[in-house]
Amino acid sequence: MKGKEAPLSPEVQSQQSNCCTLHHQRPEKTLQGDWSWGAIICTSIGWSVSVGFGLLCCIYVATLHENDLWFSNIKEVEREISFRTECGLYYSYYKQMLNAPSIYEGLSELIHDNLTESKRTINLLQRMNIYQEVFLSVLYRLLPVQSYLEPVYFYIYTVFSLQAVYVIGLYLTAWLLAGSWLAGVLTGVWYILNRVDTTRVEFTISLRENWSLPFFALQVAAITCYLRPQLSALQQKVMVWLMYATTLCFCLTWQFNQFILLVQALIIYTLDCVDLLTTTQVTTLYLVQVSGLLSVWLLQFCNSMILGSLALSFVVAALFIRHCHSGLKTGSLLVRLGKILLHSALVLLLTFIINYLTKKALQLRSDEHIFKFIKSKFGLGPTRDFDAGLYLCEEAFGLLPLDTLERLAGTLLLYPYTLTLLLLNSMLTVAVLQNLRYVVPKGGLGEEKRGAAELRVEAFRPDVAYNLLHTALYGTLAFSTMRMKYIWTGHMCAVAAYGVCGTELWTLVLRALRFNTKLLFRFVRYAVPLLMLCWLCYKFWPKLMEELSELREFYDPDTVELMTWISTKTPKHAVFAGSMQLLAGIKLCTGRVLTNHPHYEDKDLRERTRQVYQVYAQRSPEEVYDILRAVGADYVVLENSICYERRHRRGCRLRDLLDLANGHIMDGPGENDPDLVPAPHPRFCEAIKTDAAAYTTLFTRTFQNKTFYVYRLKKKRKKSAKMSSEPGATQ
Repeated sequence: MKGKEAPLSPEVQSQQSNCCTLHHQRPEKTLQGDWSWGAIICTSIGWSVSVGFGLLCCIYVATLHENDLWFSNIKEVEREISFRTECGLYYSYYKQMLNAPSIYEGLSELIHDNLTESKRTINLLQRMNIYQEVFLSVLYRLLPVQSYLEPVYFYIYTVFSLQAVYVIGLYLTAWLLAGSWLAGVLTGVWYILNRVDTTRVEFTISLRENWSLPFFALQVAAITCYLRPQLSALQQKVMVWLMYATTLCFCLTWQFNQFILLVQALIIYTLDCVDLLTTTQVTTLYLVQVSGLLSVWLLQFCNSMILGSLALSFVVAALFIRHCHSGLKTGSLLVRLGKILLHSALVLLLTFIINYLTKKALQLRSDEHIFKFIKSKFGLGPTRDFDAGLYLCEEAFGLLPLDTLERLAGTLLLYPYTLTLLLLNSMLTVAVLQNLRYVVPKGGLGEEKRGAAELRVEAFRPDVAYNLLHTALYGTLAFSTMRMKYIWTGHMCAVAAYGVCGTELWTLVLRALRFNTKLLFRFVRYAVPLLMLCWLCYKFWPKLMEELSELREFYDPDTVELMTWISTKTPKHAVFAGSMQLLAGIKLCTGRVLTNHPHYEDKDLRERTRQVYQVYAQRSPEEVYDILRAVGADYVVLENSICYERRHRRGCRLRDLLDLANGHIMDGPGENDPDLVPAPHPRFCEAIKTDAAAYTTLFTRTFQNKTFYVYRLKKKRKKSAKMSSEPGATQ
C-alpha cells in the first residue's frame, strides 16, 4: 500500500476522470486535507444537521415516554414499576450504587453481592453487563446536578441521548457512502418515521441493546471511513482507535456482543476471500475485534463466557489458517474457488475445535441455552427442553412478521432499499468474478502491474461492499429472529438513503435511458431525495403531531399494592421466590433478596429458575415446599396471569412447558405425546388457594389481591420423608 503508484495509461486516466465527476467531492476533499472555505462550510453544515437530527430523535422518544406514562406526575414506586422485567433488575444496581455510603462501598457491594441470588455471593460486574449503571451513578454523584435533576431522570435522559448518538452514527454512514449529507438527512427521517421497527427505547429503557446499538452504529461508521481509499496514515490510526473504542463500549454494554461480532467477522472473512480488502485492513479489523473482546474480558474480571465465544474462536482460526494457507489468492477461477472452499472448511473446523476445547478447559456452560434455542428453532434439538421452550414460545424470538415489511413500505423505505440491494449485489457479483478470474503470479505483482491491479480491486468500493454484506447478513438474522430486527432496520435506512442519494443507481438508470449527462445526473440525484423528503413530511407530519398529543397515564394498582405491602410488612432480608419478571421489580422497588432473576446467562441460575417455577406445575405441596426451602425462600408470590395464562397457545404456556419437562399431560383439550402420563397431583398454584390441610400446614397466605397471592413458608414441625436431590428432574 505504501509502494509507488504505477503510471496510468491515458485511457485509464480518462475513465477515472469521468468516474470522479459523478461523485460529490466534498467529503473526499476534507478527508484528504482540503480545508478550503467551501469544504469547511459544507462539512460544518453536514455535522450540524446530524446533531440536529440526533437531538430531534432524543426529544421525540423522551416525549413519547412522558406522554405514555405521565412519568413526571406518578409516584416513585410507579416509576420503578414501569421498568419492566430485566430493565428493573439493571436499574436496581444504579439505585443501589446511589444509595451506598460511598462509591467504594457501592462497588464492593456489587462485587460481593448476596441479594440478587439467595444463599449465593456473586460478582455482578463479572456476571452482568452493568458498567453503564456504575458509570452513571458515579457521574451523578460527582456532577453538581442533584439539586435540580432526580436520579431517575439523569438515567433515562442519558439513554435517550444515546439515541441521538445512534442516529448520528447512521447519518455518518449514509453520508460517507453517498458522498452527500442529504443521504444522512433521509436516513434520520426514515429512522424516526419507522420508530416502531427501529427502536423500542421508549418502553424498554434499561434494555442492554439500547446502550450498545448506538456504539455499534458508530463502529460501522468508523469501519466505513477506514475502508475508504486515500486516507492518510494519521487518519487511519484515528479510525483504528475509534473502531476499538466503539467496539469496546459495544461489547461492554451487551451480553450478546459475541454473536453480533461473529456475524461481523464473517463479513470481513468473506471480503478477504474475494480480494475486496487488503491484508492490512483484514488483519486490523480482526485485531480490533479481538482487542475489544479481551479488554471486556479483563474489565469483567476474566469472564470465561468471552473466552469461550464463537467470535473469538473464529477470528483466531481465520488468522491462523490465513497465515498458514498463503497461496489462497493464486491460480485460475476454478482453482481459487476450490481453495476458498477448502480454506473455509479449515477455518470452520478449527473454529469449532478451539471453541470446544476452550469450553471444556473452562467448564463453560453459560451460553448453552442459546445454542439449545438455535437447535430447537431449526428442528435439530430436543423439543421439550424448558430453556429452549421459553425462547421459542416468545413472539420476539419467532420469525419476522410480514406486517413489518408493510410498515417499512408505507414510508417508502423498503422500495429503494430493495432496488439498491439488487443493484449492488449484481455489481458485487461481477466484481468478485473479475477478482477471482485475475491470476496473481507466484512471484507477486511487478511494479508496473500493481497500479492496474489496485484499480481493478477498486472497481467495487470496499466500504460499500462491507455495508452491503452487513445489511444482507443482519437482515437474514432479523428475518429468522424478530428481536434482532433492531440491528438491521437502522442500518437499512442508511443503505436505502445511499441508494437514493448515491451515484450507482442513478448512473445505471440514466445510462439505460441514454440521458447520461452531467447536468441531468446532478439534477436527478438531488431532486429525487428532496421530493421524497417533502412527500414524507407532508404525509407523516400530522401523524407525528397526533402521536405526540396522545396522553396516557401509568395504571397498575395491583402491582403498586404488592410492592407497598412487601416494603412495609416483610423483613428487609426476606427472600422472595416467583417469576423472573416480577422478582426483578421486587428487587428494584423493595430491595428484598431474590431466588432467581431474568439475567439468564448462568447454568445454575437456569436450573434454579426451573425448580422455582414448579409452583406452576402439577406437584405436591411437600415437593414445592422442599424446593423453595432449598433455595432459601421465605415467601413465594403466585401470579394469576401465569397460573391461568391465556396469552400463549397450548403447548407454549409456562405451565405447559413445565408439564412437558416433567413428563406430564398438559391441561385442556388437545393432543399429547404418547409417552406423557397424568400427573399424580393437582396444579400447585390452583390447589393452594383451596386452603386444604396439606397446604395450610406448610404455607400461610399473607397477601392477596386480584392479581397476586403471597404465601409465607412455615417451619416444619416434623421431618418430611426424604426427597430426591432434584425433585424437578424430568421423568
